[in-house]
Amino acid sequence: MGFFLETLIGGLMTGVLYSLVALGFVLIYKASSVFNFAQGVMVLFAALAMARFSEWIPQWTGIESKVLANVLAFMVAAVLMLILAWLVERLALRHLVSQPEATLLMATIGIGFFLEGFGQSVFGSNVYNIDIGMPKDPLFVAQGLFEGGILIDSQELVAALIATLLVAALVLFFQKTSTGRALRAVADDHQAAQSVGIPLARMWVIVWFVAGLSALVAGMVWGSKLGVQFSISTLALRALPVVILGGLTSVPGAIVAGLIVGAGEKLSEIYLGPFVGGGIEVWFAYVLALLVLLVRPQGLFGEKIIDRV
Repeated sequence: MGFFLETLIGGLMTGVLYSLVALGFVLIYKASSVFNFAQGVMVLFAALAMARFSEWIPQWTGIESKVLANVLAFMVAAVLMLILAWLVERLALRHLVSQPEATLLMATIGIGFFLEGFGQSVFGSNVYNIDIGMPKDPLFVAQGLFEGGILIDSQELVAALIATLLVAALVLFFQKTSTGRALRAVADDHQAAQSVGIPLARMWVIVWFVAGLSALVAGMVWGSKLGVQFSISTLALRALPVVILGGLTSVPGAIVAGLIVGAGEKLSEIYLGPFVGGGIEVWFAYVLALLVLLVRPQGLFGEKIIDRV
């Protein structure tokens, strides 16, 4: 039982990080009906920016405190994501707002390739470290209930807590602030939102910036665990089944689906992997998403679309 709980808890903590990446997809799709295929590269770009600026800022300013350097690097990377959001709206969305969804999808693919090349040119292509002081020693809990206790990776625990705090902040932002309510109105009906004076262009910049912040936190956490390398851009492929499972328009769906996928991957690899030769963790989430699509094409929490003719 103790080993099962270890696996389950580890999967849930990984699932929180999947949810963080999936939130970027959901937020942008809700606000602008654009499936942002560049979200994974945004995670890479933001992580590269923070990793490199955390190295450069002490050299430029003489700051010796690693904590302060990381805070300043995070702020600079956040500003870069804001500039990126403004450029995307100004150069792409504004001109493609009435185009078919396939055109917008291709635009995000182009943005992704540009960011990947631009990031490599500016920040370099080596593997970089982000040291935010995450503990590395394992934790043993419930030693009185199970022999030897339950082993928890402290890095994953801190990462999950950071992701949880961001998700909670996003929920409060959308529920309690006037800007968040305006974004929800834009998500429900673009034309109705415009008719009551909500500026779509500004809302799109905000939602792309919020998605960029989610990408920054995800990149910071993954970079701290594994190092910032270009394979981080494939993280979006791991989050795609989460988006499909939870529903493209549901923020709670992205969170719950991330937990389901994270726990399911770990448990299936441990308990089913030996019977199928291993590697089940790679395709489990996609098969699960496919099975859900056969029953609920809109996902577990997505809105059912009814076309009237």
